[in-house]
Amino acid sequence: MRWRIWVAGSVLSLTTLHPLAAAPRYTIEQAIEVARAHNPDVAIAQKKVQAARAGLIEARAGYLPAVVSSGRYARRERQGSTSLRPEDYNANIRIVESLYTGGATSSRIAIAQLNFAKAEAQLAAAIDRVTMEVRLAFYEILLNREQIRVREESVGVLEQELKSQRERFGAGTVGELNVRRAEVSLANEQPELIQARTNLQNSYLRLGGLLGAPPTASGEPSFAVVGQLVYEARHPNLADCLAHATATRPELRAAEADIAIEKEQIRLDRSATKPRVELFSGYEIYNERDPTLGREFNHGYIVGLNASWPLFDGFATRGRVQASEARREAAMRARDALSLSIEAEVRSAFLDLEQGDRVLESESKNVQTAQESLEIAKGNLATGVGTQLDVLQAATDLTRTRTTRLSATYLHNAALARLDRACGGALSSSSAESTPPAEGAAEALSLTSPPPSLGKRE
Repeated sequence: MRWRIWVAGSVLSLTTLHPLAAAPRYTIEQAIEVARAHNPDVAIAQKKVQAARAGLIEARAGYLPAVVSSGRYARRERQGSTSLRPEDYNANIRIVESLYTGGATSSRIAIAQLNFAKAEAQLAAAIDRVTMEVRLAFYEILLNREQIRVREESVGVLEQELKSQRERFGAGTVGELNVRRAEVSLANEQPELIQARTNLQNSYLRLGGLLGAPPTASGEPSFAVVGQLVYEARHPNLADCLAHATATRPELRAAEADIAIEKEQIRLDRSATKPRVELFSGYEIYNERDPTLGREFNHGYIVGLNASWPLFDGFATRGRVQASEARREAAMRARDALSLSIEAEVRSAFLDLEQGDRVLESESKNVQTAQESLEIAKGNLATGVGTQLDVLQAATDLTRTRTTRLSATYLHNAALARLDRACGGALSSSSAESTPPAEGAAEALSLTSPPPSLGKRE
């Protein structure tokens, strides 16, 4: 009986753990690939490319002959005697080829090609934007995960300090004020831990939305993130980024396509004032109503030309041309505004990058200073020179500097992600700006957690 219960429990445990075991684990590069394959915005842009390709097929049909069939049957009521037959019918099938359209067909094809190029540029822009957002969301998860670890260890240290102060208070070596201070310090740190955990859940939701991976029924993320928040040592040159953005940003290509589309639309509008010539050939079946002219049923081949030339349309063509010219000027202004916006986007990302580097350099040194201050405060407390408040304040400062250093690392990497999108692609570091880290910086960057105990050295 016991072995049956044990087997049933094992099967239940495996069934319960299966979803976790099956949850995919993504690095940042893998997450980007998943987003490109499953992100809704990318999928919508891909469908627009397919629609533009179909529009190009439609426009090219203007150069190919069309096969047209038509027929008619009528029976007339007679009011008096007549020799005409009451039935009137005909049917034909024709092959029609446009010989001259005034440039309308070539303009339609040019517009379709430009729409296809515009759709491809918009797809590239959507991929670049989603890639940036995935990188930002991924970095947010790594940041919040590290901050949770820092906050959890800080809470653990403060809990140990509260326990130690209560024991000392029970022994009569310290006053009640020490216990109250330790309780307040712990209570102040716990909301920070709760906030960090909430931030992590929100980051998973944002990344899941980008990956097209909704959370499970229990609200847990359906995937896991692999990696650590590591400083990406890359400093592109501003001039190179501006030049690269001007040359490769897909949004600029789409804006140029809008201008070219309106230019071709003007040609298409003006073609309405030119003649149209069509050649047709086919086979026709018809009846002859007058018996004196021949037999009733007739059939045979037919060939001919259709020509038309609109002489006056009430200035409708002029209105369409003026509207297209206005849209073309608006598209040119939009292109210029977009160029300025992209330049500002690149410069803003550079400012964020410089800010992150400066804060990171400052906080990397400040972590060491805060660590030394904590050791001094502990030493003063042990010799009776300092107070417990000094130790708690030094511990709080150390935790704050470490979380600030983590935030600065995130700010640097996030600025690089935005800069890559603004430049239209990742650029390598320039030789002038690629400098090695200062001595001791690597050691400082690894200080992401508080000391294990306020009474012991790390």
